[in-house]
Amino acid sequence: AARPATARYRGRFAPSPTGPLHFGSLVAAVASYADALAAGGGWLLRIEDVDTPRTRPGAEDAIVRALSQHGFRWDGPVVRQADRTAMYEAALAHLTAQHAIYACTCTRRALESAPLAASGERVYPGTCRARGAATGTRPVHAAQRVRVGDAVVEFVDLLQGPQRQALASDVGDFVVRRADGLFAYRLAVVVDDAAQGVTTIVRGADLLSSTPRQIFLQRLLALATPYYLHVPVAINAAGEKLSKQTHAAPLPADPLPSLLAAWGFLQQPPPLAAPRTAAEFWAHATRAWSRARLPPVAMLPAPRALSGTPCSAAKR
Repeated sequence: AARPATARYRGRFAPSPTGPLHFGSLVAAVASYADALAAGGGWLLRIEDVDTPRTRPGAEDAIVRALSQHGFRWDGPVVRQADRTAMYEAALAHLTAQHAIYACTCTRRALESAPLAASGERVYPGTCRARGAATGTRPVHAAQRVRVGDAVVEFVDLLQGPQRQALASDVGDFVVRRADGLFAYRLAVVVDDAAQGVTTIVRGADLLSSTPRQIFLQRLLALATPYYLHVPVAINAAGEKLSKQTHAAPLPADPLPSLLAAWGFLQQPPPLAAPRTAAEFWAHATRAWSRARLPPVAMLPAPRALSGTPCSAAKR
C-alpha cells in the first residue's frame, strides 16, 4: 500500500499498536489523509510503539490491514519507533549537553498532591530540580525531565486557533525518558516528525495540550516546527474518548459505511452519488475536502453504531 512521494507537503498518521483501529482512530486518519490528498502532498504511516508494555501482538498487522482495506495509501515503508532508539538517544544526548535535563526519582504516589492543570494533568512541582539532582545522570529507577524555566509557547492551530501555554505553571518540567528507560512519546514524536520531514500534523484534539511541549523540544533541538491541525475527538454516549480502554468497537469489515460516517463527523461535503468503492470515496475526498468546514471543537459524539460500549456500561 505504498505510493511515490512527490510533493513538498508531508503529512502522517501515527497509531499505537495497542489494539484494532476504531472509529476514533479512523476520524484522525481520514482528516490527515484527506488534507494531504487535497494539498497534492505525501502521507506517511508510522507505528508508534515506543511504549512497548502497551503493544499488543498482532495489532500492527491488523492496523495496516484495516488501513489498506479503507483505501489508504502511504509513501514508502512503514516506520516503527522500536527501530529508532539510536535517534532518541542522540536527541537526549543533545539535551544533556545543554544542561536541559535532570534526573527525577519522584514516584506517581509522591506527585498525587501536585496541583492539577486545566488539562487534568498534574503540574510537576520541581521537587528533584530543587534538590539539585545531578544534570544528565540517571540513578536507578530515575526518570529524566526537561527544564522548562519561564518558557511560554504560543502557536496558531489551523482549526482551534491561537494557543498559549506557560509551561512552568501549566505542566512543569516534563519527562523525556521514563524511569523504566523507555523514551517518552513527546520526545520520540518530535524526533520522528523532523527526521521524516513532516510539514503538517493533523490529529485529534486530545493532543492539543501536549503540542506546546513538543514545540518547546523542537526549539531546544533546533528542529523545524510543523503546522498543526487538531480535529474533534470522537466520544461515546458516556462522554468518554473512544479507545481500547473505553471498549471502542473495531471497524466493521465493510469500509464504506465507516468512511462515510467519519466524513460526516468531520462535516465535509457529502458525495452527490454514493461511492461504490473506497477508491471512489477518496476521489471525492480529494476534490471536496475543506478545512473551513471542520467543526472547531475539541470533541463530538460518535455515531452510536460505531462507538462501542461505554466503559461504565461494560462493567455492569
